[in-house]
Amino acid sequence: MATNKNLLVGVLWLICSISSAQQSYQLRDNIQKTYNSQIGVRELTGKNDGPQVEKYLSYVWLKKGQPWCAAFVSWTFYQNGVKKARSGGCVGLMEQGIVIYKGAKVLPNKAPPLHGDVFFIWYANKNRVAHTGFIDEWGDDIVTTVEGNTNSAGSREGDGVYRKKRLKRQVYAVATYIN
Repeated sequence: MATNKNLLVGVLWLICSISSAQQSYQLRDNIQKTYNSQIGVRELTGKNDGPQVEKYLSYVWLKKGQPWCAAFVSWTFYQNGVKKARSGGCVGLMEQGIVIYKGAKVLPNKAPPLHGDVFFIWYANKNRVAHTGFIDEWGDDIVTTVEGNTNSAGSREGDGVYRKKRLKRQVYAVATYIN
């Protein structure tokens, strides 16, 4: 009888694990649809403004004119029910996630980055992370991203939401907000 109970508990645990993983991937897919839908959003005057940019900023209690890459990430998560990622600054946003990649390697006991995870770029002149966006595809050497407040050159003070290809070595850290 005890063996049957143990077997039943094991089967139930497996079913719950599979269901949880399916929900996680569905959430990632929904987040990806949301950030992809924002590609092409542009600032109105090139001064961190415009109707959609101001929605991103407003969600994190910032006024127009402020840098908005972290606000874009936070707003996108909120659209999909992820509320623990809410910051207008890169440092604060990174601290709210679970860092899974840092120092050019996946951290022990962590899964590699997936679509919907968030990358951070370190700027030595600021001595901190100062740009962020979504991982869309994690490759061997190249990372495809979707990020706000950038431009075709990849600046951290750009004019819109773009899909970018970055060298993996540019990525300082990656955090996940999805269980």
